[in-house]
Amino acid sequence: MTDSSNPNNAATPAALTGEALRAALAELIGISPSEIEDDANLIQLGLESLTMMRLVTKWRRAGLAVAFGELTGTPTFAAWNERITRELAKADA
Repeated sequence: MTDSSNPNNAATPAALTGEALRAALAELIGISPSEIEDDANLIQLGLESLTMMRLVTKWRRAGLAVAFGELTGTPTFAAWNERITRELAKADA
């Protein structure tokens, strides 16, 4: 059994785009992926700042240049998905 509140149990950054990201965030928050609309504020849905900091650390270790302030500044699924997709494209280039 995994602890769904642990960001280390979320999908790896390479798999964190689109519906995989939505599902991973929903698991961390403890809600259904269908409850995370593209423009939904992830903080208002229950994503805690400590969990966000752990995600940033995990993603940075995987080579993604994401910043905590950037994610808290635009805490929507669509913004995060776009940002991570952009970083993954840079890594693949």
